[in-house]
Amino acid sequence: MRAIIFFLLVSIMWSCNSEDSVRFTVDKGDGIFLNQPVRFDLKNADASLIDINEAMILFQETGKEDIEVPFQLDENEDRIWFVPVIDKGKDETLNFRLESGVSTSKSDTGVSNQKQNGNLQLRLQDKPAVSYRYEMTYPPEGVDPIFKKSGYIHPIITPKGDTLTRIQPNDHYHHYGLWGPWTHTQVDGERVDFWNLGDGMGTVLFKEFKNTESGDVYASFTAAQEHIDLKTKEEPQVALNEDVQVKLWNLNRPDRYMFDYTSEFSSPLEKGILFEAYRYGGGLGLRFNERWKADNCSVLTSEGNDRLTADGTNAKWCIVSGEASDGKGTNGILFMSHPENRNHPEPMRIWPIDANGGRGDMFFEFCPIRHEEWKIEPNKKYELNYRMVVFDGTLNAEEAEAYWQSFAEGNQIELINK
Repeated sequence: MRAIIFFLLVSIMWSCNSEDSVRFTVDKGDGIFLNQPVRFDLKNADASLIDINEAMILFQETGKEDIEVPFQLDENEDRIWFVPVIDKGKDETLNFRLESGVSTSKSDTGVSNQKQNGNLQLRLQDKPAVSYRYEMTYPPEGVDPIFKKSGYIHPIITPKGDTLTRIQPNDHYHHYGLWGPWTHTQVDGERVDFWNLGDGMGTVLFKEFKNTESGDVYASFTAAQEHIDLKTKEEPQVALNEDVQVKLWNLNRPDRYMFDYTSEFSSPLEKGILFEAYRYGGGLGLRFNERWKADNCSVLTSEGNDRLTADGTNAKWCIVSGEASDGKGTNGILFMSHPENRNHPEPMRIWPIDANGGRGDMFFEFCPIRHEEWKIEPNKKYELNYRMVVFDGTLNAEEAEAYWQSFAEGNQIELINK
């Protein structure tokens, strides 16, 4: 069975009547076809047909008309990214033409980044969607300042404007939106906890931005973060260096957007660091808004588990959704774990329905060390990759599987010269 990846098969078709264009097709696959990013490797374009160093225009050929499709060069400028226009026809492929020329259309679908009050905002159609906090956030007055923190994502806002994340709840002041500190670790045989800030053993802080990008298709940043051991030495020491890349994708639909979260890390310590098996730690954790309780939010995993049964199980993807702030409809996030992640399908921590004194507050985490420890060797790079779809309304299991299949294939493309 063909994968449900609409960019798995791309065939180059040289035009007989155009000397300055490259034509290619995108396979729609066997499953449902969704708006998702597609990449085309420019190194596969014949230099005699198009000069990739000059201005280019991308068209989607529908048979009735040619639709100009916004695209964006990636940071290495060796490929373009674009989101196809949804075609509900019966054809198994979509047809595209990349040609030399300057676009005359004006796109109002751009994705941008903007620094504001200590936050780097990734914005869609000039509205904030995903924000990264790089300046220090202090706890409320009267709370121990040991809970201060930088280097986390908050708020995550749905296209209609609902905030899904929460920071510093009074039941867990160390909870910061979307973040991923490691909890039970060992440094030189001593336990160091980077998650529970109140214990004073460790913390994770923003260091610097390494890169930012923006354009018609995506906006991104890469932030360096330091996992600081406050316990084992007389002076604080960096136990892990981490680069977090967040990339926001414009899906060209009013009710959804997508963003990727990649964590690349290494330990500069002579003996490395051990991540002990524990139900919390690392990966990707998210404390949801205070509106969601036991009676108005739900969970569905790729293996068919729900809020009552999902905790401690493994999954490729998980949909967490709840009541919208106006009480009309729902919204939520689809979480996806990449198959190359450690212990994939990945273990999860999902708060039970009677969490926090019976309120049933919502917390979700992909936790790669939930059932098995992980030894991090010195100066060796490790990577974890996640993708999320933020939505208003609903997102069903068939759509979740199609999104995950696309993410899992990693933009593999088969090129066929005609």
